[in-house]
Amino acid sequence: MSAEQIAPVAKAYEFGALAHEGQTRMSGEPYITHPVAVAQTLANMHLDAQTITAAILHDVIEDTETPVSELEELFGNEVAALVDGVSKLDQMQFTNKAEAQAESFRKMMLAMIEDIRVILVKLADRLHNMRTMESMPREKQARIARETLEIYAPIANRLGINHMKVSLEDLGLRYLYPFRYRVLERALKRSKGSQRQIVKKISEQIYQAMNGDNVSGEVIGREKHLYSIYKKMAEKKRPLNDIVDVYGFRIIVADVDTCYRILGLVHGLFKPMPGRFKDYIAIPRLNGYQSLHTTLFGPKGLPLEVQIRTAEMDRVAEAGVAAHWQYKAEDKSTATPQRRAREWLSHLEEIQQSGSSEEFLESVKVDLFPDKIYVFTPKGEIMPLPKGATTVDFAYAVHTDVGNRCVAAKVDRNLVPLRTQLQNSQTVEIVTARGAKPNPNWVSFVTTAKARSAIRQYMKKMRGSESIDLGKRLLDRSLKDLKSSLRKVGKVRMRAALDELHLEDNLQLFEQVGLGERLAPLTARYLLGVDEDGTPEAEASLIIAGTEGMVVSYARCCCPIPGDDVMGYLSAGRGVVIHRNTCGNLSNFRKQPEKWINVSWQDDVDRDFSSQVQVESINRTGVLAEVAATIADSDSNIEQVSVQDRQDDSTILNFLLQVKDRTHLARIMRNVRNMKNVIRVSRDCA
Repeated sequence: MSAEQIAPVAKAYEFGALAHEGQTRMSGEPYITHPVAVAQTLANMHLDAQTITAAILHDVIEDTETPVSELEELFGNEVAALVDGVSKLDQMQFTNKAEAQAESFRKMMLAMIEDIRVILVKLADRLHNMRTMESMPREKQARIARETLEIYAPIANRLGINHMKVSLEDLGLRYLYPFRYRVLERALKRSKGSQRQIVKKISEQIYQAMNGDNVSGEVIGREKHLYSIYKKMAEKKRPLNDIVDVYGFRIIVADVDTCYRILGLVHGLFKPMPGRFKDYIAIPRLNGYQSLHTTLFGPKGLPLEVQIRTAEMDRVAEAGVAAHWQYKAEDKSTATPQRRAREWLSHLEEIQQSGSSEEFLESVKVDLFPDKIYVFTPKGEIMPLPKGATTVDFAYAVHTDVGNRCVAAKVDRNLVPLRTQLQNSQTVEIVTARGAKPNPNWVSFVTTAKARSAIRQYMKKMRGSESIDLGKRLLDRSLKDLKSSLRKVGKVRMRAALDELHLEDNLQLFEQVGLGERLAPLTARYLLGVDEDGTPEAEASLIIAGTEGMVVSYARCCCPIPGDDVMGYLSAGRGVVIHRNTCGNLSNFRKQPEKWINVSWQDDVDRDFSSQVQVESINRTGVLAEVAATIADSDSNIEQVSVQDRQDDSTILNFLLQVKDRTHLARIMRNVRNMKNVIRVSRDCA
C-alpha cells in the first residue's frame, strides 16, 4: 500500500486501541488483539485500505460508546458503512432460536448484496474467533462450531475463498466433535511418514515427464484437510484407511494450453479412471473456480487425484472474490468470481422478498451446498443447476416469467414431462404459453431456491384473491343459518366489528375466514352480537385464536391445556367447548359434524388451566404430603386431591392441578416421577 493508504489504517489502530482500552477477551488478552488479527487476515488477502480500516474498527460501535457519526467524520462514509454493516449482523433480538439463526442469516445475505466486503470482514472475524475458542464453555463452543459449519464455511466456499473455507471447516469439526477430531488427527499423523515418501516419488515421476516434454511448472503434493476426510468417511461409510490412501497433486503451469498438454502427459504416465475427468476450465464452477480434475491409477493401484491449473486460477481458487479486488469495477469481465458472486447475490435479492426467514434459510442452503450439473440452452449457452434439478428449475433459472408461463419442455429435442430430472450436457428447451400459470404441485419436485420461491410467491398472490371470495361465501352462509346476511349486518356494525378486531377493511376479514385463520360460524355470531342460544355476547375469551366475541369453556372430561391438539364444539348455552383430540367423549359428538370447528391456541397464552394427574405410589405414611410438596415446588397449585385405590403395597392418588401449558405439566410430572416412593405418573382425566 502507498503511504497515503497506510495513514487511515494506522489512525484506525490508534483510535481502536483507545476505544477498547481496559476491555479484555475471555483468554485475558487485550481486546484490540482481536480486530488487529481480523485486519491481518484481510491484509493477507490483499484487500483495500477501507476494508482493513473497517476490520480494525469492526467492534467499536457495538462494544464501546462510539457513534457511527464519529466514524464518518474521522474515516469517511465508506468505512463507517462497512463497520455499521458488520455491527448490525450482531445486534438482533428474536423470539426463538430457529428464527434467530435464520434472520441473522438473511441479514448477512442482504449485507452481502449491499457491499460484499461486509461479509469478508465477518468471515475473518469468525475465523479468528474460531481460532481462539479454547477459553469458552463447551456448550458455546459446540453451538458456534455448528453455526460455522452450517453457514460461514459454505459462504466462504460459495465466494470461492478456499483457504478460509478449509480453516473454518477444520476448526468447526475440532470444536463440534473434539473426540472424532483427535482420533482423525492422530491417525493422519501416523500415516504421514509413509505418505511423504510416496508423494515425493510420484512428484519426481511427473517432473521427469514434464522435463522430457520441455514443459515447466510446479508440482505440489496436496494434503487432504481433516474435515474433507471426515465428510468422505461419513458420506461413503468407508473406514479411514480407504480415504487416507487417496493422494492429491496440484500442477501449476503458465497458461491454459499447457494445462491441456499436462493432462495428456499425466494420462500417458498413469492410466486415468473412466468417468472421473472434469473440465472446470471450459465450464467454471459457480464460485469462479477453474481447474482440470482427473483421477489416475498410480503405483500399486493407488488412486491419485490431480488438479491442473494456471497460477492465476490457483490464486482465484484460494482467494475467490478477493483474488483481484475489483470492488464495483466497471469492467467485470476479467473478474469471474466477483461476477458470479454478484449474479448469485442478485438471485438472493429476488428470493428474500418473499416468505419467512426460515424459508429463506432453507432455500439458500440449497445454493450453498451445490452438487452441480451443466445443461445447455437451445442457443448453446451453459446453465449450471443443482444435481436433481428438473425442467421447471431450468425454466425459472432462465427467467421467472419463463417459469411462470411454462407448459412443456423438450430435452435433446424430445418432449418430456416437466418433472423430468436433467442430466449433464443435455440441451433443454422450454415451451411457454400466454396466460399459463404455475402449478402448486411443482413445489414438490423443484430443487432450486429460485423456482421454489417464485412458485410460492405466485401462489400467495393467487391465494389472496381466491380466499377473499371463499371467506365471503362462508361468512354469508353462516349468517344465513342465523337468519341474517352480510347486507343485514350493515356498514355501521361491520365497521365497529372491524375496529374491535383491529382489521382495516372487510376484505381482510373475508381473507382470514377463507384461509381458516378465523372461524365463519363464530365470526357470524360476533357480527350479530349473539352467542349460540341467542343471548347477547358474553365477555370474549382470547385464549383460542379466532373465537373473539364467543364464550369459550374448557371440557372437564379431558382438561385441555395450551400445547394440546384441540377441537371446538358449538354447544347450546355454553358457546364453544374445547376438547382434546384424544378425548373419549368425541365419539358421542361425532354424530353432529356441523357443530365441530377447528381451533388452535394463541401464541401468548398467560393464565392457568386445570389438568389432572394420576400418581401410583408406594403405600407409606407421608407419601401424599411429599408428592403435594413436590407439586407446590414446581410452581403449581393443587385444586383437589382424591385417593382412587388403596392396596397393601401401593396407592393411586388423583390430583387436579393448575398448570400454564404442556411444558409446565411435563416438568411437574418429571419431578414427581423422580421421587423415590413414586412408581408411575400419568396424565389422567375422569
